Amino acid sequence: MHEMSVALSVVDQVEQAARANAAQGVRQVGVDIGELAGVVPDSLAFCFELACAGTVLEGARLVMRSVPGRASCEPCGRTWDTGMPPDLVCAQCRSAATELLSGRELRITEVQWTTEADAPPPTPAGRSEEN
Repeated sequence: MHEMSVALSVVDQVEQAARANAAQGVRQVGVDIGELAGVVPDSLAFCFELACAGTVLEGARLVMRSVPGRASCEPCGRTWDTGMPPDLVCAQCRSAATELLSGRELRITEVQWTTEADAPPPTPAGRSEEN
């Protein structure tokens, strides 16, 4: 399952950043996923939850943003959504000399973490917050 390796990579990179920033935990991770990247969002969400277990990311929310595939025709300059499967032939001039502008992304765009200052104060032993 390729999504597990993607999830493990995201967790590893976020853990490194969290350590470097003295984060106590991670609330949310945002990722851009291109529609042509070959990643199944539901599978990635499932794998992300598993990969986070026992790490500083445990309980973190994964927010995925889909990035549409876009192409540009070099001869005539037209741009279009490629769709899936991708249509990489220009409908205007029928050229196949196209450049893929977007849709293959797979990148971390945002991380929200908690620091010691964000943590609630400790409750004295033997007392609950409801008392």
